[in-house]
Order: sequence, then C-alpha cells, then structure tokens
Amino acid sequence: MTENPQEQAPLDIQRILAMLPHRYPLVMVDRVTELIPGKSIRGHKCVAYNEPWFQGHFPERPIMPGVLILEALAQIGGVLAGLSASLEHPPEAVFFLGIDKARFRHPVVPGDLLELTVEAIHHRSKVWKMQGRASVAGKLCAEGELLIMVGDRL
Repeated sequence: MTENPQEQAPLDIQRILAMLPHRYPLVMVDRVTELIPGKSIRGHKCVAYNEPWFQGHFPERPIMPGVLILEALAQIGGVLAGLSASLEHPPEAVFFLGIDKARFRHPVVPGDLLELTVEAIHHRSKVWKMQGRASVAGKLCAEGELLIMVGDRL
C-alpha cells in the first residue's frame, strides 16, 4: 500500500465477493492490488487449467475466451465504480452496460496471471466510462472502453 490515504488496497477475494454478485465459476477477479477511488484500479485473475471453459475452448490448445477477459475487466471496473460511489456503503448493484473498441491482442492460457488495469475516463451521475487493459507479463492481451452503472436497479 502506498502513502496516499485515499488508496484502498489490497482487496482480497472476500471483499471482492462483497462487491460483486458473481460466484463460481464466473468470478473473474481474484485480488485487487491497487485502488485509487474515482481514478483507477489494478488487480489480477489467476488463470487455472481446471476452469470449466477450458474443456471446450479448446481441449487441444486451451485458450481463455476473449469475452471472459472482457468480463474480468468489467468486474474489476465495477469494483472501482462501486467503491468510488460509496466507500462506506457499497451500492446494491453494479451493472455492465456495454463495451466499445474491444480488441484482442494475445491469447491467455492456463497458468497465466492475468493483470487487469482499469482507469476512469469520466462519469456522470451513476454511469462510468472506463478504459480497461488486460495483460500477461507486461504483454497486452485485450483492451476496451467499458460502460458501467452503479445503482440499486436498472
């Protein structure tokens, strides 16, 4: 943790589960390592061979589906938006509204530590626009602009 009093890190899986409605096998964030409310978040997902999608994508050469990499970015972005909205009392719901400019650059395979970085571009009321990047060992794997809404319901 750095000396900035606004930073809230690290967040372990228990705190992440308190923020997200997802449960196994769709929790895509294992740890938050850096959080600057209203600005940025960093964390990771440990990619393991025993995850259910590797049985069919692809058995001979397992590759993490790109949509799940984007889901991981959306989830960590949701943690940023939710904690930025209320550091004391997280909102009841955080919704992924959309993605623009999604690009896939490099495959993610079992054994990789998928590094997730999301930066807030701007937000208006309950809707946040964010830039997300997923990488492995410094190599960019996927990126996109996320739209996330913080609120009690749609």
